[in-house]
Amino acid sequence: MKTLKTEIEKRKTFGIISHPDAGKTTLTEKLLLFGGAIQEAGAVKSNKIKKGATSDFMEIERQRGISVATSVLAFDYKGKKINILDTPGHKDFAEDTFRTLTAVDSVIVVIDVAKGVEEQTEKLVEVCRMRKIPMLVFINKLDREGKDGFDLLDEVEQKLGLRVTPLSWPIGMGERFKGIYNLWKKDVLLFSAANKQRISEAVSFDDINSPDLEKMIGTEASETLREELDLIEGIYPAFDAEEYLQGDLQPVFFGSALNNFGVRELLDAFVEIAPNPLPKETDKRLIEPIEKDFSGFVFKIHANMDPKHRDRLAFVKVVSGKFERNKNYLHVRLGKKLKFSSPSAFFADKKEIIEESYPGDIVGLHDTGNFRIGDTLTEGEEMQFKGIPSFSPEHFRYVNNMDPLRAKQFEKGIDQLMDEGVAQLFTMEFNNRKIIGTVGALQFEVIEYRLEHEYNAKVSYEHVSIHRACWVEVEDERSEEFKDFLRVKQKYLARDKYQQLVFLADSAFTIQMTRDKYPSVKLHFSSEF
Repeated sequence: MKTLKTEIEKRKTFGIISHPDAGKTTLTEKLLLFGGAIQEAGAVKSNKIKKGATSDFMEIERQRGISVATSVLAFDYKGKKINILDTPGHKDFAEDTFRTLTAVDSVIVVIDVAKGVEEQTEKLVEVCRMRKIPMLVFINKLDREGKDGFDLLDEVEQKLGLRVTPLSWPIGMGERFKGIYNLWKKDVLLFSAANKQRISEAVSFDDINSPDLEKMIGTEASETLREELDLIEGIYPAFDAEEYLQGDLQPVFFGSALNNFGVRELLDAFVEIAPNPLPKETDKRLIEPIEKDFSGFVFKIHANMDPKHRDRLAFVKVVSGKFERNKNYLHVRLGKKLKFSSPSAFFADKKEIIEESYPGDIVGLHDTGNFRIGDTLTEGEEMQFKGIPSFSPEHFRYVNNMDPLRAKQFEKGIDQLMDEGVAQLFTMEFNNRKIIGTVGALQFEVIEYRLEHEYNAKVSYEHVSIHRACWVEVEDERSEEFKDFLRVKQKYLARDKYQQLVFLADSAFTIQMTRDKYPSVKLHFSSEF
């Protein structure tokens, strides 16, 4: 029988984060393969996507071979319902990833064995650490020459500030790669490069000192493995599930996603130890998943999932209670009741209509423009989920409409793409010119491409020298100091999409000078202060 409690205990919702090219999309695919959700893997080779990986579905992603938008994928495995949020690794899409991290209960961090810890991984892990999100680390591409296992673990500890404990260990690397020893299940998984599309079987080992090990992997590899396992026991803490759930200990797995190797071990351990849906903080109180009233929040909006129909989908994470089709829910910010006749669940670009959803699930709601990122839906309680801010962009350009006859399409396109959180729009106070701010320069191309192909609008960009966007907070808007600030800085003031006042500073020096001169005017680098 379905009860709220049993449904919550079934669900695991997690995100996969990494630097581009560490093999994140391939890992996502192989997890789906094990879950029986897809029959064969789309070969993602050297960024020339042959069939297209299952989770990359926007045209521009196929052309570039990178994931631009977060995909949501769900599958069943060993009686659990697993929801994966595959995030863009490319740093130009970091804001999408930061917001996605508000909707996951745990994270898998993918690291390339040859490159080790890279810059983008550091930023994303820092966000997870701040939020105390439980993390598993998967060291990928073991069939290639790479860094030594212990060196990699040191790097993960030092650069990412994590406390790690290996739950599987490689037997050799690159050319000498023989397999992995699974410390979690005490068995050996032998690697053969010939079985890329099939799944390797593990051989159980109760006793690592058994002479059978030599027969399987040779004397030299056996001795090295025994020495290394002794070292691991001496250096690293034993795995403790409670510490992992608190975000204080990170288990590490080794494998090769492309070769289907070590992925099942990761998935089996994940299903056992990863947290079920967690409570979430609102401006009023902490919401527990087990509460019977439904609540959830929008963490992503995707326009034009189907170019033939101008539809937008709002991705909602269910936090508590049960979401039901055709039931009235309160849209807290607008203060109005809405009901949804065709809520969908996802499998990459395939959607299916669902009758009900439970905490941990991600539901797609068709949206005609009611939603923006961070919106809360409830059964009537007025509260707002916290921690879904906009961040100060790093690149800014004036945006101009190239075709005066298409002003409407231009306005609508910009409006909808900004609702999606692809970038941020600032309108200058003194001349109404529009400035787009993005976290990465590649976003400008995506916006231009999508405006042309989805909205029939042509745009051009113009350089503007802005260092940072600072949201302005002031206690007394009538004070002489604030009036002086508005007068002196009028050329640099703009409004964001939600009419909040923003100061567009041209340098770090200007920000410091402004803070010194106007102490009562507070400047923030994120919109949620």
